Amino acid sequence: MCKFIQVIYNPRLILFQNLHYIPKIRSCYEKYSKYLHDDFANANFNSYIEGVSPYIWAILDFDDNFMGFALLDNFTGNNTNKYSAELTTCFEKKAWGAFTRYSAKFFLKKCFDELGLYKIKAFVYPDNFRVSTLLKSAGFKYEVTIPKETIRFGKLQDIHQYAIYRTYYYKEVKNEYQ
Repeated sequence: MCKFIQVIYNPRLILFQNLHYIPKIRSCYEKYSKYLHDDFANANFNSYIEGVSPYIWAILDFDDNFMGFALLDNFTGNNTNKYSAELTTCFEKKAWGAFTRYSAKFFLKKCFDELGLYKIKAFVYPDNFRVSTLLKSAGFKYEVTIPKETIRFGKLQDIHQYAIYRTYYYKEVKNEYQ
């Protein structure tokens, strides 16, 4: 039902892979950036993508239609053993619903099985109820609201933190999509 295609972008090291997805990622990012960043976000899209590479994936359906992107950043751990990462996703409107729920669980499997992560965190603005619902359906649990964590649109902004742990995923979530 979905594919995750890794996008690698680092012009300083002359590393490039699947860059033809960058315009679609940029368009999706610009369309929904108000849900992704605060007033302090790096306004340079290329620097942003380079900063998270190689941990960014284009999400496609099986007909190779672009449906959105997922990225991981703010890792904790070290080069050989990563404990946790922060997940950011952004989907085109045509993907909202069953596709996003399925791809979220599929991506968690990738994170736990291939990257060896123990915990995946997601930070959500309170007005982004669609993402909160998606996270809960994928097995994430609400952890805490961080009051006045940042400034967004010139106003103090709370942020909700959700997380899922590898042990919970393997015990409760994985069997739903095997």
